[in-house]
Amino acid sequence: MQIHDFSEKSSILNTFVSEIRSIEIQNDRMRFRRNIERIGEILCYEMSKILSSGSISIETPLGNSELIVPKDDIVICSILRAGLPFHNGILNYFDKAENAFISAYRHHLNNTDFEIIVEYIASPNLENKTLLLVDPMLATGQSLALTYDALTSHGIPKQIHILSVIGADAGVEYIKDKFPKNTHLWIAAIDKDLNDKGYIVPGLGDAGDLSFGKKLKN
Repeated sequence: MQIHDFSEKSSILNTFVSEIRSIEIQNDRMRFRRNIERIGEILCYEMSKILSSGSISIETPLGNSELIVPKDDIVICSILRAGLPFHNGILNYFDKAENAFISAYRHHLNNTDFEIIVEYIASPNLENKTLLLVDPMLATGQSLALTYDALTSHGIPKQIHILSVIGADAGVEYIKDKFPKNTHLWIAAIDKDLNDKGYIVPGLGDAGDLSFGKKLKN
């Protein structure tokens, strides 16, 4: 797996990451969602540079212009519900992409143990397409691995790109062996730790709750 960690360089991306982490700013849900969306836009712009490309000729009022543009057939797959603002940011740039959605949530067995439950999937044919797996928080990596396993029933993509906002070292290590070797991970920041409940530390909290409000616990 090739890892593209953008926290290693200074850019406006780090400004948006700092705002979604800040307890003084993140309680503004609209701003939180918009920052997640903007992070998605930046990551997919960077990712677009390595997609398959081809030349097109565009007629302008004064002549013809030759341009090199991405040519991949893209499917964007979000893990509900936290992935929705992130998904929107990516769809803003790949507006002709097909879309898939899957539910994967934590079912807590007790205060520390949980299992990932996948209940719903809606996906087009993935055969020989470029799959973008979109999950803002890469904590343990289990939900991403289970999502990929579930999607394989809809075809085998030719290329996989995982896009995340914040991950943990343990989660990144976990998914390395769960995906094809030519998979790319595009991520805004990687933190060192997980707490005993499997949440990223320092992280930012629950991205779904911060985007849409608190939910009843499973």
